[in-house]
Amino acid sequence: MPTKMPRINNQEYWAVGLRKGVSKLAKGWTVEEARGNVRLVIRVPDTPKQSVVLPFAWNELAADDAYIRVRNIFVTMREEGRDLKTAAQITSGDAPKLQTEHDWRGAIDRFKIQKTKHGKTVKEVTWAKKYEPVVTDAVDLLEKGKASNPETLIDLCIRNWEAGSRTRQERARNLVQFLKHCVYREKFPVAWIPTTELKDHIGEKKTDSVSNAGDPITDQQIINLINSFPDTDNANKWADAVRLMSELGLRPIELNFLSVKTDRKTGKPYWWCSYQKRSGGGTTKPRQVHPLPLVDDQGEVQQWNLMKRWQAKMIPLPSCEKQNALKDFLRKQPYWNSLKEELKANDENLKPYSLRHSYSLRGHQRNIDGGSMASSMGHSYECHCREYSWASKEGTESAFEKANKTLAMAA
Repeated sequence: MPTKMPRINNQEYWAVGLRKGVSKLAKGWTVEEARGNVRLVIRVPDTPKQSVVLPFAWNELAADDAYIRVRNIFVTMREEGRDLKTAAQITSGDAPKLQTEHDWRGAIDRFKIQKTKHGKTVKEVTWAKKYEPVVTDAVDLLEKGKASNPETLIDLCIRNWEAGSRTRQERARNLVQFLKHCVYREKFPVAWIPTTELKDHIGEKKTDSVSNAGDPITDQQIINLINSFPDTDNANKWADAVRLMSELGLRPIELNFLSVKTDRKTGKPYWWCSYQKRSGGGTTKPRQVHPLPLVDDQGEVQQWNLMKRWQAKMIPLPSCEKQNALKDFLRKQPYWNSLKEELKANDENLKPYSLRHSYSLRGHQRNIDGGSMASSMGHSYECHCREYSWASKEGTESAFEKANKTLAMAA
C-alpha cells in the first residue's frame, strides 16, 4: 500500500485506506467486502462490470497483501491485455502450474484428429510438415517450464526463423490454432489464448531482404527469355509453359489442371483452372482464369493464340508434377542466369514464381483492381494485398474485359 495504516480497531479506517489505494491505480477500481473476503470490482463506462473475490480476509491484517495483489492484477491486465479473472488467476501463483496440469501430449493427438478428419481438413503430409513440428516443440517447452503464457511460447517457437518469413507465419498461426483447440475443446484455462496480434510475433522482413517468392520482371524480359530458348522439342514445350504462366498468372503446378470451358449463355470459350490449393486456412476453389497478353517495348501485343492452339491440341506441355521441374529447366538457360544476376544487383530475386507475380503487376498497371486479380489468381483478396504491394480494391469480369479492350484499341 502507498502508506501503511495504523494498527487500530477501527475497521472503517483501514478499509477507507485500502479503497483509496486501489482507486489510485485506475478509474473505476474499488474493493468491497464479500462474505468476509476482499472483492475487487471494476466499473468502467460502456463496459460490463467485472469482479473477482480474492483470497484475503476483509480485515486490517490482510489489507497490505490484498493491495499488493490488486496492484499485480492491474499490471497484468495493462501489460498483457488479460481480463480480470485471468489476471487474478495468473497473479495468484497458479500460472506456472498451467503448463503441467493438463494433458498437452494427449491434446496434440486429438488436435491432429480434428485437423485431418473434421472441418476444413489438411492432408496427413501437411500435418506432419506444418503442424506436428511446432506443436511438439511447444509442448516440449511447456514440459520444461520454459514458458508460462502463450505469448512467450509463440516467441520461443518461431524465434529461429527470419522475421516476417512464411515459416514464421505458418508456425505462429498453426500454434495459435492448437492453443485455441486446447482452450475451446480441451477446456484448458482461457489464459492460453494469445492476447497480442500475431504480427507482433512474426515481425517484418528487412527492407533490403530478397523476396523468397521472386520479384516481377517486365513483359519484354519475359519475351526475351522465351526467345532465348533453344529450338528443341523439350525447350519448345517449356516455351509454351512459360507463355501460359505469364499470360494467365498460373502457378507452375496449375499447368496440369488447366482446361478450356465454354460459357453456356454466350458460347464464348474461357480458361478454367481446377487446381485446389490446400492449407491450414482452407482450400482454394477452382476458378476462371483471365488472360493478360504481354506487350513488348515497342507496344506490340504478343499474339500467342494460346487458347486456339490449346483447343487444337497443339500445346503438348512438359510434365510439371515434379516440384522443381521448371526451375531445373530455367537454371540451364543462359539468359535466365544473366537476368538473375541483373536483378540481384538491384536487391531483387528471380524465380519461376516471378512469372506469376509479373502477371499481378501487369494487371495493376492496366488498372485492374485487387479483388479481380485475386479472383483470377486463385487466392483471397487478403492474401493478394499481403503479397502484392500494388494491390487495391474494387470488381472481376468487366475489369478484365475493359483492360484488354483498351489494349486491343491501342494495338
